[in-house]
Amino acid sequence: MDESGTTQKRRSSRSNVLLKATLEIPGDSLSVVLRNLSQDGALVQGHCLPEEGTRVLFHRQGLSVPSRIAWCDGGFAGLQFDYPLYPREILRHIPPMGRKPQPEAVAKRRPGLAPQPLTAAELRLIEQWATEAPHKLGE
Repeated sequence: MDESGTTQKRRSSRSNVLLKATLEIPGDSLSVVLRNLSQDGALVQGHCLPEEGTRVLFHRQGLSVPSRIAWCDGGFAGLQFDYPLYPREILRHIPPMGRKPQPEAVAKRRPGLAPQPLTAAELRLIEQWATEAPHKLGE
């Protein structure tokens, strides 16, 4: 699949992604993998993709964009959106890189092992324990 000629004709750069999406055609819905996207279109991968020229409705997490299959080859298809779309609209539900949501248990850190000053009650208990007569073994 040589896209060198089409790359130079593109009006906007593409962002590489690997996300689930859906293509809706009359009477059917196809699960696809979104491989890259731009303001004007996307590259999707899937089984039994519609042929070139087919009108589809592209879905990704609450976003729906009317589109047309611009080309289809070997399990890949290029979509041309009916209106310009900004990649951040599709990627808005993805956490920024480097920030992973932490489960509640992991987010709470256990106390450190650094020594802490003893309370007055703890000091009295230690003093009482140290001054009492030791018990003899075997009694």
